[in-house]
Amino acid sequence: MSKLYYAFVASLFLAGCAGTSSYKYKNNTKPYTIGGTTYYPMENAGNFSETGVASWYGPDFHGKQTASGETYNKYAYTAAHKTLPFGTRVKVTNLDNNATTNVIINDRGPFKSGRIIDLSYSAAKDIDMIGTGTARVRINAIGSTNTAKTTQTARNTKSTSAATQTGNYYVQVGSYSVSNNATKTSQSLKSMGYANSIKQQNGKYSVRVGPYETRARATSARDNLRKTYSGAFIVE
Repeated sequence: MSKLYYAFVASLFLAGCAGTSSYKYKNNTKPYTIGGTTYYPMENAGNFSETGVASWYGPDFHGKQTASGETYNKYAYTAAHKTLPFGTRVKVTNLDNNATTNVIINDRGPFKSGRIIDLSYSAAKDIDMIGTGTARVRINAIGSTNTAKTTQTARNTKSTSAATQTGNYYVQVGSYSVSNNATKTSQSLKSMGYANSIKQQNGKYSVRVGPYETRARATSARDNLRKTYSGAFIVE
């Protein structure tokens, strides 16, 4: 995110009572111009889908006001998009590792050429793009909300506290074009005491450890596995 965000906020949006669990989005569909380009916010996201490059923004913007009037919280699951309505729920899939996260649009941007969405720190961490800074992603609108309780207190389909997140969580340690390589990794993991399975999809063989009932347990397993498999990441 750049300083343009805040000039944009000041010129087009009224400040609101932000950062609370009862914050209500008031979508502004008025066209706006940044860097010589005019953008036209949508009235309804519908079945919107888009593929491109995601980036993320964190500490430098934590506590500052977003274009919607809500206070940016790097630990919440929010994002900036140039035209999607505020309050749109979006599923973000990292096309390089198939990791996913859900966010709510509450800001405008990114305004750098080729980028389609700016994720909060926590959302970017979910799909393992903190280190790289950017990632190829697919975004899909999956609904909307008028009262954005999920932006500050939850993660749409996930809860804020990792200890209470339940479901089928796995840790993927590798993806192979040759099935024998996946089998060797699977056997190695079994010798280390990890229950695992091989998932075949799109001509690839992915080795996944689990399942784990909570994200906290999956996170612990991932951190341990990264000592041997540096690219391990969590999938649901």
